[in-house]
Amino acid sequence: MTSTAQGVGSLDAAAVAAALDEADCGTVAGDAGRRAQYSADASNYRQIPLAVVFPRERQHILNALRVCRRLGVPVTARGAGTSASGQAVGPGVVLDFSRWFNRLITLDPRARTATVQPGIVLDDLQRAAAEHGLLFGADPSTHSRCTLGGMIGNNACGSHSLAWGRTADNIVELEVVTYRGTVVRLGEMTRAEIDAAVAAGDDRGELIAALDRLAQRNLATLRTQLGRFPRQVSGYALEHLLPERRFHLARALVGSEGTLAVVLSATVRLLAPPPARTLVVLGFPDAGAAADAVPALLRHEPLALEGLDRALTDIVTRPGTRATIDTLPAGRAWLFAELGGPADALPRQAAALAGTARQAAGCTGHEIVTDPARARGLWRIREDGAGLATRLPPGPGGESGAEAWPGWEDAAVPPDQLGSYLRRFTELLDRYELRGAVYGHFGEGCLHVRINFDFTTEQGTAVFRAFLADAARLVAAHGGSLSGEHGDGQARSALLPLMYGPDVLALFEEFKNVWDPDNGLNPGMIVRPLPVDGNLRVSPHRTPLPVATVFPFHADDGDFAKATRRCVGVGKCRSADHRGDVMCPSYRVTRDEKDSTRGRARLLYEMTQGEVITDGWRSTEVRDALDLCLSCKGCSADCPVGVDMATYKSEFLHHHYKRRLRPAAHYTMGWLPLLARLAARFPRLVNALISSRLAPALKRLGGIAAERDLPRFADRTFLTWFRRRTPQGDGRRGPVLLWVDSFNNHFSPEVLKAGVVVLEHAGFRVRVPDGTQCCGLTWITTGQLGIARRVGRRTVDALAPAVRAGVPVVGLEPSCTAALKSDLPELLDGDKDARALAGATRTLAELLVHDAPGWQPPRVEGRSLSQTHCHQHATAGFGADATLLARMGIDNTALDSGCCGLAGNFGFERGHYDVSVAAGEQVLLPAVRSAAADTRILADGFSCRTQIAQQTERGGTHLAELIARALPPAGSSAPPAPSLPTDKEHTRD
Repeated sequence: MTSTAQGVGSLDAAAVAAALDEADCGTVAGDAGRRAQYSADASNYRQIPLAVVFPRERQHILNALRVCRRLGVPVTARGAGTSASGQAVGPGVVLDFSRWFNRLITLDPRARTATVQPGIVLDDLQRAAAEHGLLFGADPSTHSRCTLGGMIGNNACGSHSLAWGRTADNIVELEVVTYRGTVVRLGEMTRAEIDAAVAAGDDRGELIAALDRLAQRNLATLRTQLGRFPRQVSGYALEHLLPERRFHLARALVGSEGTLAVVLSATVRLLAPPPARTLVVLGFPDAGAAADAVPALLRHEPLALEGLDRALTDIVTRPGTRATIDTLPAGRAWLFAELGGPADALPRQAAALAGTARQAAGCTGHEIVTDPARARGLWRIREDGAGLATRLPPGPGGESGAEAWPGWEDAAVPPDQLGSYLRRFTELLDRYELRGAVYGHFGEGCLHVRINFDFTTEQGTAVFRAFLADAARLVAAHGGSLSGEHGDGQARSALLPLMYGPDVLALFEEFKNVWDPDNGLNPGMIVRPLPVDGNLRVSPHRTPLPVATVFPFHADDGDFAKATRRCVGVGKCRSADHRGDVMCPSYRVTRDEKDSTRGRARLLYEMTQGEVITDGWRSTEVRDALDLCLSCKGCSADCPVGVDMATYKSEFLHHHYKRRLRPAAHYTMGWLPLLARLAARFPRLVNALISSRLAPALKRLGGIAAERDLPRFADRTFLTWFRRRTPQGDGRRGPVLLWVDSFNNHFSPEVLKAGVVVLEHAGFRVRVPDGTQCCGLTWITTGQLGIARRVGRRTVDALAPAVRAGVPVVGLEPSCTAALKSDLPELLDGDKDARALAGATRTLAELLVHDAPGWQPPRVEGRSLSQTHCHQHATAGFGADATLLARMGIDNTALDSGCCGLAGNFGFERGHYDVSVAAGEQVLLPAVRSAAADTRILADGFSCRTQIAQQTERGGTHLAELIARALPPAGSSAPPAPSLPTDKEHTRD
């Protein structure tokens, strides 16, 4: 038997990529950037591939396998790359099916089946099935980005496998190709069909004959050692070869982690969900007590029975999610029980389940959740567990939250053993002085936990090895499985001898040899395993390059490499659905790993390692990957582990262009506050120039997209107007400092004017900063951090007296408000006045809702659509705005649109126009165009309003303008205006 795993290191990546390219394998990439992006998945492991192939059609896959076979190169099939055990990384060629080989081929609602290509995202299949009242049963928490091929590889389960089964239980047929190029269609087979296939004598017949012989010789072993309980996922699923299981070769292949064959298509079973569902949340004093209650609760036949402990919920910091958690029933652990059935029967079922829980020892309370929004919020916490658990809460001694890693995140035991196993497992953690947040599928005995292993030292790695061995013995002693749904991969394959005897392991080896005698598919997984501590992404044997940074990165101990490895690969940034999240706008347009937050983080991490990306801050690969990052800051709030790519990008650009000529847009857009000040002296002349025949040349010189209309400067700035006016109102609430941002001051002063009117009506005495101040945002986003720091320090010093006196600072431009709240305190690390300014800064809605007790906004009847600026989403949220609009009587729909696509300088820069508009076209712009004429379009961000004005026939209104127009004139007792003004009153840029 030959092994393609040997000698890979001697192969030339460029030569392998060239051979693949010549053979028509789809899109082939062998450059350092692509290889770095695909060096890791969601596990602890890292392998640099020789090349990455993106097939568009079936023949591309067959061609790629033929080339790899000729060159002796191993192949790793990959979907979304969210595998937590290391199955989606390999040293040879990676086949990425997710980008283009991802179609729904057919859907038959009568037969309740669908046939799909392996790269289809689960949510895309679910959306298509939902049109017929159907769904696919397995639903892992990564459903918004995981692919069916990946689910087949790992036998993914999810929260509802309790009722609807694992992926294997929902597979009807697979079409696969072996490493040697044999294409086989697999499903269940009768004895007669087996005999007929064997008699055919072709490659397929020989394969089936060998598998039939294997099964017939080992019937007793297959019946007693495998398939003992639903979550026994470790090893190969040979129990499906039994005659009573109808020799189902397709299901036997599920969970084989890409080691046997490559899936070309899959036919899956669909099912009809119950007409209604309800959620019951049960509190317990600890996770062990919750586990003890599981067997009794299972008698109520819940659709799902999920568990999580306080260590996981303590990690959550996002305000809206935090509020959801803080109203959970009393306890330090919870079970989420979902019931399904007719709507009128659910209250009785929920009450009965809650009654059973109350009889369980230690149940501390329950809640029957009737609000769908609250239920979605609770399920989101559970779904984000894999990301949240990678940063632990502070320890009992007050030590800061540690990095936590997979490796033992997936073990399962029979549910009646869960309480005992969990307590023994907790004792094992204590013995090794380790910590982890436990959550998972309690109803099926499957626990997820990420543990604070220390991979940076030899001692920490030795502890990792020893702990895994003891944990494997513990789960085996409870009749369990090392893996309950994530597969064995590199994390657990070497531990299989602690779970299975030599006879079962020999069967696994034989099964692998029948399918893949050359060991060309995903070598090192399940059989002939790689060591659990080999190929570690973080290793004491690899020292990151020392990099000095401008931003302090305190949350990561000042270590930029540690900051970039925050990305553990769960891939939430690859979600294309808009569910109130912002990240990642460019990935949603291109669907290219390079343009995901994860892809960029991978490149930055590899840059700090200096192996694949070898030129550090000067790397063109990193620069190019960051080019389409909008600096929207969405990831800082939406990424479960808090990756802040906007800050990483600013840091990189600062070093990359240090003492070098920058792109033209960095000078025009980055220095916009200063240039706008100069333009304000001759606004009509400047406006004439930018609308003249010279405009194309000016754009070209300035690095501005030719397709963009440049915004016109106001004839008179807000500051000029404000300093000549007489203050209104009684100022009974005291002073407020209105932040005069460069955008509204120079381009849309009417917004700031409206802000003054509203603030004075609310009883504040409006002041503006002395002189001309700037938050430095445009310099920050273009990576000109030295200038940004100087500008920021001047601003902080100028505002410090007012802030020390307790004067609140209110900003009307969300990007600038966010900069004052978050960027400046980081940039001016250790500056007490900068931190005080951050604490004093409010949005208009926050000030009016929280700092103006008794003030009533004008009553305005009407409807509105609102676009939340990305930076506000990341730093303040929309809660205060929603409260204020409700008080005004407005029926507002907050768009789940993500980023508008313009994003400050991004959408104006040459080369970004198409992506910028495409991002807006996903939700925002169509929603604006289809809105009724009397529906106001609310958008506080200057970028958002500009994108709306330039791409639609409508205009955007700032919240301040909406309120101001409904107020009676100063000194008048007239009631507020009764209705919203129309969009026709708005002018377009």
